[in-house]
Amino acid sequence: MNTIKLSLAVLALGTAPVAFAAPAAPANPAPATPSSQAPAMTAQDLVTLPRLGNVTVSPDERLAAYTVTTTDPRSYQRSTALWLLPLGTKGATPVKLAWQGSLSDPAFAPDGRLWFLSDKDGKTAQVWSVLPGADGSAGGPRKVTDLAAEVAGFKLSPDGRRLAVWGDIARACPTFGGCADLPHGDGNLGLPGPGTGRLYQDGAGFVRHWDAWETPGIHSRIFAFALNSSGQVDPASGHALDGDPAKGGLTGDAPSKPFGDGSELAWSADSTAVIYAARQADRDEPRSTNLDLWWAPVDGSAPRNLTAANHGTDTTPAVSPDGRWLAWAAMARPGYEADRLVVQLMDLKTGKSRALTQDWDRSASSLAFTPDSKALIVTAEDVLDTPAFRVDLASGQATRLSFQKGREGHVAQIIPLKDGAFLLKRDAVDAAPELYLGKPYLGKLGRPAQRLTDLDASALRAMAPVAVERFSFAGANGDTVWGQILKPAGTTGKLPTVLLVHGGPQGSFNDSWSTRWNPRLWAAQGYAAITIDFHGSTGYGQAFTDSINQDWGGKPLQDLQLGMAAAAAKDGAVDPSNACAAGGSYGGYMMNWIEGQWPDAFKCIIQHDGVFDARAMAYETDELWFDEWEHGGHAYFEAPEAFEKWNPVNHVAKWKTPMLVITSENDFRIPYTQGLASFAALQRRGIPSELLVFPDENHWVLKAKNSLQWHQSVFGWLARWLKPTQPVGK
Repeated sequence: MNTIKLSLAVLALGTAPVAFAAPAAPANPAPATPSSQAPAMTAQDLVTLPRLGNVTVSPDERLAAYTVTTTDPRSYQRSTALWLLPLGTKGATPVKLAWQGSLSDPAFAPDGRLWFLSDKDGKTAQVWSVLPGADGSAGGPRKVTDLAAEVAGFKLSPDGRRLAVWGDIARACPTFGGCADLPHGDGNLGLPGPGTGRLYQDGAGFVRHWDAWETPGIHSRIFAFALNSSGQVDPASGHALDGDPAKGGLTGDAPSKPFGDGSELAWSADSTAVIYAARQADRDEPRSTNLDLWWAPVDGSAPRNLTAANHGTDTTPAVSPDGRWLAWAAMARPGYEADRLVVQLMDLKTGKSRALTQDWDRSASSLAFTPDSKALIVTAEDVLDTPAFRVDLASGQATRLSFQKGREGHVAQIIPLKDGAFLLKRDAVDAAPELYLGKPYLGKLGRPAQRLTDLDASALRAMAPVAVERFSFAGANGDTVWGQILKPAGTTGKLPTVLLVHGGPQGSFNDSWSTRWNPRLWAAQGYAAITIDFHGSTGYGQAFTDSINQDWGGKPLQDLQLGMAAAAAKDGAVDPSNACAAGGSYGGYMMNWIEGQWPDAFKCIIQHDGVFDARAMAYETDELWFDEWEHGGHAYFEAPEAFEKWNPVNHVAKWKTPMLVITSENDFRIPYTQGLASFAALQRRGIPSELLVFPDENHWVLKAKNSLQWHQSVFGWLARWLKPTQPVGK
């Protein structure tokens, strides 16, 4: 194909010797004046601040249970503990359940016992329970499960008499583990021996996914167990809920991998069945987004596909308290992972379904029924916020709920209570997640929700403050585009500036806290940090999200260019003449694209896990549906021109900006070879560059020490080229 010949020609030009002129030393901006003498937030702070996890409420609504993950500031070892907080007492002190081992996934049973997942006895993770007092105190826990395989998650039935658990189990194994005597080890036909090789047969699904190699024959499987009179699982009562493959059963992962969790399954109101989301594992799995909802009787009979007519994603099932309704979120377009999630509603008496929010141009991310079963509480991105909405079952009307005056920020895990109040997690770009309680208000009526926890709020207040400002401008095609400016509060004069480009690409750098790319932390180092929700971002309607399709290097780049100018016009601290750009995933792709298309804009670039060569990416990535959808729904060999149009590798001859490249060996979404290739291009052209490779991370950098090293490398690179007015955080 001509496009391939053109690519090779451009690459050939890149091998010729070129002279490289290092960027001129940045002009020293007027010194920024700090607003206080408080210490600035550092990467050490981000890594070691406590992290709020899952939240649940007791049946009588007198207790909240939640998990908190802490990081030792010296060893950087992490552990997760369980806390209880009385809700009926103003100013109540949370009580920590101080047991050995990590605790997670708290859930209350109808009798008030608190169930959780733990490895507290030093063995594999199993389910435990304890009966807490009204004041949050609790005695010793008892072990509920003692199964042959590790439990990855669980969900209690409404009547408290059954337990659904899931974990990685051989498809040929009829029990929850304990099948080592089957042929080929645990029923795994993909390990034929005598060596260590995995054999992937014709028609196999994923070979590797996200950060792990798949072992043929092993899947995440759900089993239902009965509880005996002592509230413990009888192992002999277990039934697999995926049925017999020869009789209409399912072979696939439930919950789905890599990110599926308990939100992908729900119990029927009468506790006789589990509804779960799963995708068939076969030759088409790497190209399919077709998760279906399956109705699985607890007796182990064949599950029934409730959503076979829809070939897109069906997920997050929720059953109303009165047992009348099944709600879920569905995407209509097969192969598109960022299609609008429309709330669907099925009348379980008649079996009839309808799209409840078809006329609401937002994408539902979580669903919870109100106690009266008349409405759903739905969270969805909306411009820069992620608020909650009340969706009426009769009309489908969505009403935004406000819990804060001013910036709403990011609301998650919202739990409707019987008195009309809500328990919820809330965070913002400058505030870590905390637990809140309150009733929503309209206009000037009501008051903000009350913060119940102080995991990080006081610690962040003790640090030098950061100012947050939103702005909008006319972007590509004249469409309104939103962004944020973060900077040290009270500063005057120009600041070295960083443009942060989000991933996805269908994502957002919205008003929410991040433990990875945290704009507040970047601003605390003495920068003006700019985020821009370019065309393709979420929270602005589906047409805006769709607009990046087959246009990766078009409108988004225009938005970033126009956005930098708009930010400078909005705030005099922003200095485009003394700026660097940084991004990961799609943001990393954009860094490679900027190198060839906007080469004089920045004094340095930070590229994390970005696509360098679209052709190699098309054949190497794990989830083929993503890359093919973004290029018109075609494989590379079917339409190479669609991939080559926005391929950074074709423009390496124009590269000249110093770049730090970061990648990880366990990244199977954008394989580390893409990072190696971009670094090789930089080195071959003589451009100042560095390469940071993590051997034990995936598409994200999650381990505490690795996160600290990541930030030290990033901030050191920025300081080298921008010379910030404040010292680099350590």
